[in-house]
Formats: sequence, structure tokens, C-alpha cells
Amino acid sequence: MIVLLIVLCIADGVLSQIRYSVPEEADHGTLVGNIAEDLGLDLTKLASRRFQVVPNSRTPYLEVNLENGVLFVNEKIDREQICKQSANCQLNMEVFLENPLELFRVEIEVVDINDNPPSFPETDITVEISESATPGTRFPLESAFDPDVGSNALRTYDITTNNYFYLDVQTQTDGNKFAELVLEKPLDREQQAAHRYVLTAVDGGQPPRTGTALLVVKVLDSNDNVPVFDQPVYTVSLSENAPVGMLVIQLNATDMDEGLNGEIVYSFSNHISSRVKDLFSIDPRTGRIEVRGEVDFEESGLYQIFVQAKDLGPNAVPAHCKVLVKVTDVNDNAPEITFSTVTESVSEKAAPGTVIALLSVTDRDAEENGQIHVEILGDVPFKLKSSFRNYFTIVTDGPLNREQADSYSVTVVARDKGTPSLAASKSIRVQVSDENDNAPTFTQPIYDVYVTENNVPGAYIHAVTALDPDIGQNALISYSILECDIQGMSVKTYVSINEETGYLYALRSFDYEQLKDFSFMVQAKDAGTPELSSNSTVKVIIVDQNDNAPLVLAPLGKNGTAREPLPRSAEPGYLVTRIVAMDADDGENARLSYSIQRGNENGMFRMDWRTGELRTARRVSAKRDPHQLYDLLIEVRDHGQPPLSSSASVLVMLVDSVAEGRGSGDRGGSTKAKDGTLDLTLILIIALGSVSFIFLLVMIVLAVRCQKDKKLNFYTCLTSECCLGCSSCCSRQARARKKKLSKSDIMLVQSAGNVSGAGTAQVPVEESGSFGSHHQNQNYCYQTKHQRAELSYLVDRPRRVNSSAFQEADMVSSKDSGHGDSEQGDSDHDATNRGHSSGADLFSNCTEECKALGHSDRCWMPSFVPSDGRQGPDYRSNLHVPGMDSVPDTERGKGFASSFRVDIPETA
Repeated sequence: MIVLLIVLCIADGVLSQIRYSVPEEADHGTLVGNIAEDLGLDLTKLASRRFQVVPNSRTPYLEVNLENGVLFVNEKIDREQICKQSANCQLNMEVFLENPLELFRVEIEVVDINDNPPSFPETDITVEISESATPGTRFPLESAFDPDVGSNALRTYDITTNNYFYLDVQTQTDGNKFAELVLEKPLDREQQAAHRYVLTAVDGGQPPRTGTALLVVKVLDSNDNVPVFDQPVYTVSLSENAPVGMLVIQLNATDMDEGLNGEIVYSFSNHISSRVKDLFSIDPRTGRIEVRGEVDFEESGLYQIFVQAKDLGPNAVPAHCKVLVKVTDVNDNAPEITFSTVTESVSEKAAPGTVIALLSVTDRDAEENGQIHVEILGDVPFKLKSSFRNYFTIVTDGPLNREQADSYSVTVVARDKGTPSLAASKSIRVQVSDENDNAPTFTQPIYDVYVTENNVPGAYIHAVTALDPDIGQNALISYSILECDIQGMSVKTYVSINEETGYLYALRSFDYEQLKDFSFMVQAKDAGTPELSSNSTVKVIIVDQNDNAPLVLAPLGKNGTAREPLPRSAEPGYLVTRIVAMDADDGENARLSYSIQRGNENGMFRMDWRTGELRTARRVSAKRDPHQLYDLLIEVRDHGQPPLSSSASVLVMLVDSVAEGRGSGDRGGSTKAKDGTLDLTLILIIALGSVSFIFLLVMIVLAVRCQKDKKLNFYTCLTSECCLGCSSCCSRQARARKKKLSKSDIMLVQSAGNVSGAGTAQVPVEESGSFGSHHQNQNYCYQTKHQRAELSYLVDRPRRVNSSAFQEADMVSSKDSGHGDSEQGDSDHDATNRGHSSGADLFSNCTEECKALGHSDRCWMPSFVPSDGRQGPDYRSNLHVPGMDSVPDTERGKGFASSFRVDIPETA
């Protein structure tokens, strides 16, 4: 084995070329060489660097072990079958490594062995020679053929020793040997008409091999003159792909004889190759040589045609000439593009110069027709780099952005320099893989969310949306609320967000009078690596509802009745008093109007509906006004929808003078002069100061009371043993722990599952149709904001409570004065009166627990329907309580949980 290692430097690294030789007919498994060792490669890294053979360079005769780099014979090599008569027989193979890319060219020379003996086309060769032939006349003999080449090819010819002939062995320009029979002594047909000799062809192998044929020489009568060509050798040029029938050359030979002896016939000599006979033809009469087959420059650039001219006379002696046909190349082969490796996808953050594909370009034509220019079409972020000879790599030529283009069609065009120029193209599709390089972006920097107060806890209020141009996990967005405090409490006790959809939910019922608006930040975060996020501000604006009745501040009186004096001498328009009232609502819900509802049947007084001033409408007459007292009922009504009202009782007394009225007014508890009006600002300051002082005092008492009763267990009043056998205990406990629960004390806390523990039950809140279609289910529990004593009980009532019943209960709850006990004029007192007047107890089905709580806001479950049958919409119609009549599974699936917890603050 002969190994030749050549190292060449190229632009992007080192490319090696190595040469081996192997004899033909070598057995399967014969070792040719170790490519990896001969190139100095690390055998342990062949697998990791993906050592492999370029697919289009594979040959069935050789194989490479990709694990150790051994090159061996895969099947027997017949050099004559592969390379025909070519003197140099070579097999080429390309191998390469990745990471980094290294390309190696392996050339394997197939060495000829002397495995074929020379052979003649025919076993008997006959030569006719006129007896008149002079010594020295040459007669070409049919050549033997030896498929071996080099030293193993045909070397010489031998003939049996004789007295008449000897052989002159000549060499053609292509190196082939042929023999001419040379007449050494004149022949005499009468003495010997035929001569027989053994013609032997000998090759140059060791040991030499031979082939024989019987040479028969027939002696003919003489024909004195032989044809003569103009010149012994003719040279012509012929373009490849010349059409069939095209003239190659017109030969001309002359013969001095006459008649048949001077009539010449042209033919190809016996020793020309069969391929020449396939490509060319000769007219025997005219000597015209024409194209017969397809002439291809890539097959051969030169053809030798041996022609003989022979007359028709007896004992004709042929004349010979040689025609050399040079084939000129035509640009008839387009370049060929072959991709060896192609990367399926490339990261959008790949650095410039990243290898995408390896390709080779070839052209079978020669010279300028085979010179190739290669380029990439279009405006794509890729370029070509020349690697070695006709090999190129496609590399990135700039930054990639999947969001702008997720794939590229890369078209490679190869064009030769022939005329006309021929081109070929091939395209590959390169996918750009995504990287997390884009943070989610909200559709709005600020969201304004309007929520009407007294909303249902757990209600859907808005949706925030963020968009991420990435794909897959990089575009999977989760939403969250950033922690902040609102009025000293975490924002997550006010609102929650669905982390998948961005839907926002209110966790409590908002009260406009306590909180008009608040803001918080929501964050959208993707699931890429690293995680990217962005924030947006949500501003929740509470919209006022008319849920507060006007509160009368002045005039003040005992037992809810104010006494005001009226002098009998008062003129019309005399100011009796001014009704001062306030409304905790806002806007139209707080704009008040005043009117006299009762006690002014004789038209003695008139009321300014805007200012609340009560004035006389006429003079006092003894006949018309015999009584001393006027019992007036003044109504204060707001302009909300629906309007709410409060009333004040004013007892007007007729007196003889202002002084008497003042004295009488003092005895009756009136603090207001009849001829003047107290300043409204002063009245408000006094009232607010009084309320603040009372509130502070109550809080101190509550703190002391809670400390003393800390260990008392309120549950004992609610157990079956206490309720059945210890009613006095229940009543004492109820009186001792009078409590008030307002709607603002209730908030919704998200629950991960079933809540366990004493005193906890879950209530599923079913949303109405407008909410149910906007969000997914979430579990919540009710609880209060203050120190809690937990109350647990099962609600065994019908599942569906008529919405009008809830409306009636809400009227009672929303008008509660907030002082625990019902007083005359407040909503508790009104509800009680309405209940008695209708002959039915509003809370006739209320549990002992509700009764112990004083029929406050905790009793949300009245079981009757008002007689008028009205059913007003109310958020409590969306409450769903376990134990009520069954509902479809589809509605039940929209609930939040299966239990609720009400935590009740202790008050004095």
C-alpha cells in the first residue's frame, strides 16, 4: 500500500488530501488504510464530531468504518470494468467532520494486475498478397486486444520463424501496439499458394501472458499498381454533438491502373476500435467519412480513424492512411449542485458565520464552459463561502428575527462561463427556531375599570390582555397582581386575577362611601427562559349607588320629635325652622328635596323643597287655627334611582310672643330660635364631633368587653343541646353579644379546595349570565375584616330563593342604621313594622342563629315572596346555597365553591 498525504490551507480551516493505492481483484475486507490515523485525527472524537462520508462520493467497492476510520475493500474491484483502457484508474471519496467543519479528499488508485491475456478478434487471420508484391511491402495485421494497461498491456507480437516474412511492431500515438507483416522475400504463387504461421501477442506482465491466432497468407496473382492517398495523415476538427450525417472529411486516393484495377473501394482498417465504427461511417465508393453516432467531448477529445483504399483488380494491394478527429467542446452540460448536509433549523440568536449547509458544484464541460460562478439569490441573511475546490458552505450573514421571518427559502444558482451560459439552481428551506426575546406587552398601559358598588363578591369586572409575538412556551403568558396595600390591606383581598385568561374578579362588595377608587399593577410573564415580563396599571373606579337614605341632622328633639314655637303675630313667610339633612351618597343620589307629608292640611305652612326652610304661608287666625299644636311630618327624599327618603317629626306650638316661645321651647327641649336660623356649617361640625366622640367611646368599651369575654364560646348557643335545653342560655348569649355585620365587612377569599375546620362552610356563588360567559370557575369564601368568631351552620333551605325575596331582605339590610338595635325611623324599625302590618313575620323561617344576631345583614335568606309579587333584580339572586332545589350540572359548574364562612366581629 502506498499512502500520500497532502495538506492544503483553505480559508476556513485545514483540508487534507490523502492518496492510497489498492490492487484490483483484492478480496473483501482487504485493508486499504486508516484515514483517521493517517490524517492525525483523534479516534475518540470521531463519533462526537460525526465523522462521515459525503453521500455523493460513496462507491460500492470501498467502505469506511466510521468508528475507527479504517478504509477497506467492500467488493472485488475490476479495473478494466471501471476505467476501461484509461492508464490512470482512480476512485475518489470525500469525508468530513463537524464541529468544526473539516473536509478531507481521499483518492484511491486502482493498480492494474496482469489478469487478462492478449486476445485476437478471430482465431484465423487471412492475408492475401499478390505474388508481384515486392520485398519490403507491409501488410497490417489485425491487432490483439489486452484490457490490462501499463506494463501489463500488450507489449509485442511474434510470428513463427520463416523465410518470407517478419513482423514490424509499431506503437500508435495512444500507446497501443500493432503489427505489420513485412514481405522479406518475393513470393511465388506457383511454388506455394498459401503460407501458415502462428501469430503470438505477448503482454508485459510478470510472468507474461500470451494470445495466439493462425495467420494464413494467400498468394494472389499480381496487380501492378496500388492506390495512393494524398497524404498519410489527415487532421480535422469536429464539434461535439454534431448531427448524424455531418461530413467529417472527404478522402481521395488514386490508382494508375485502369478498369477494375483502377477502381478504388474505401473501408476502415481492421485494427480500428469498435467505438470508432459506432461513431463514424465511410462511403466505400466516395471515401466520405460522416458522423454516425453521438460525439461527446466529455467521453473523448480525440479519435483515430485508419482507412484503407483498395482497387478492384486482381491481387489488389491496399493503401492506408490515418485520420485524426479532434473533438471541440460545446457548452452542453449545465452545472450540477449537490447538497451534502443541510441544517433543518437555526436559532434566531445564531451568530453570523453559523454553517447552514455544505454543497458541491460540478460541470462536465472544459475550459470556460466548465468554469462556474455560484451565488445565492434574493435578499436573505445568508452567504456562500468557498471551502475547497468546488465545495461551498452556506453561512448566516447577519442577525435573524423569527418574528419577522420564521423560515427562509435559500436558492443557490450555479452558472458557467460558456456561450450561451448554462445555469442550475437548487433551493433549501431553513427554519428559524424561536428564542425568548420578546416580553409580553399589554394592549393598554392603563385600564380604567368601572365597578358599581354593592357588587357580588367574586364577580367578573374586567379582563386585561397581553400579547407576545414569540411562540410555544415563550408566548405562554401568565397573569398576576403585584402586591400593594389598599387602606392598610393587601390588594389581593380586594381583587384576584385568573393567571391564564387575565380575567379580574372582585373579592368583596365595594362601598363607594368608604372607597371611591384604587389602583394596582398587573404583571404578564411568559414561560420562556429567561422569563420576560411587563406591567400595566389597573385603576378601579367605584360607581356610586343610591344605597344610603338621607340622615336628618337638625332640628334635634327628644324621642325623635322637635318642638318649634310659632308666635301668633307671625307674618306670612316667617321662618319656623330649617330641616338640615345629609346623604352619604354622591351626585344625584345625594341631592335632597324636602316636603311636608302630614299635618299641613289647612295650608298653614310651606316648605322650600331645596333649602329645607319651613315658613308660614299665611297669618295665624283664631278661627282657622283654634288648636295650639301642629304636628308636622317632614319627608327628606334624594334623587337616586330608586329614591330613598327619611322623615322628621316637627311639633309647632302657637305662642303669644317670641319670649314665651323661647321659654316654652326650652321646657320642650327645643334649642332653636323662631326668628333665626343656625348656621348650617356649625350644625355639621357639632354633629360630626359628637359622632366621633361617641364612636371613640364605643371602641374603648368594645376593647374592654372583648378582653373580658375572650374565652367565651359563642358556639354553645348554637348547638342543639343549648338551643333545645337551654333557651335562656341562648337569649343571654344573644343579648350579651349583640353584633352588626355590614356588607363592607364581607370579602371573598380564594379557596384552593374544601375548607376544613369548625365554623367553616362554603357557599357557591352562581353568577348571572352576564358573568358566567366571561371567566372560569374559582373558589371563594366569605370572611370579615375584623377579629372574628367563626360561625358554622348548614343552610337547609330551598336552593332557589325568589329574587324578590332577596330584594325585600336587601331593603331591610341596606337601611340598617348600623347601631345594632332598631330605632324608630331607621330601616330595621320600618322592616319590623311592615312585617307586623302584613300579618307575617319577615324572618319567620330564620334560624335561631339569625334571631340571635338581631335580623341584621347576616340574615340573607328570607323564605317568603312579597304579596305584590314584584321581583327586582338583585345580586343575591346569584347566591347558591347547598340544600336548595337542584339545578342543572352546567349551572352548578359555574359556581365558586361549595361552602362559605361568615366571620362576625364582636361589639359591645
